[in-house]
Amino acid sequence: MAQRDFHRAPMDLRIVGRDLPGLRFDGREPVYLGVQREKEVIDLVPGDAAEAVFRISVDVVLLGDGDVDFRGPFVHGKRGERFIYLSWGELEPEGRFEMFRRAKLHLSAIDEQAVAHALGSDLTIQATLDLTDNCGGLLCPSVRPPKIAWQVGSTARAS
Repeated sequence: MAQRDFHRAPMDLRIVGRDLPGLRFDGREPVYLGVQREKEVIDLVPGDAAEAVFRISVDVVLLGDGDVDFRGPFVHGKRGERFIYLSWGELEPEGRFEMFRRAKLHLSAIDEQAVAHALGSDLTIQATLDLTDNCGGLLCPSVRPPKIAWQVGSTARAS
């Protein structure tokens, strides 16, 4: 029998990446970072920016069995293992983005009470993370606490 959605509501996420590694990596230049919507990488930020901020919306789904799930064009992975991709790539001279690495921001690390609070008070969930790894390279592949902090943000959702 198929799982029935019990309740579905949009929730805004704000992803704040700091400590970007720079415009050069492993012979590639210029390096950019974006958020992946389905198969397309959007909102490109240069790898030497002071910070990268992405605002996206996901659907929070309360399933009939009481579990919380996430859906939408920015959400990847199967139920119980959902994540957001931040994609690293080289920006070609003609403007084409050639992805070569990705970081998975695991949504299962978001506390369900924080999700309920954000939805009930029209606030965002904010993720904060450093985008340079311990070796000075690009942060990837899987990002979970303590490398990322998920919390209810104070910024009201955009209309």
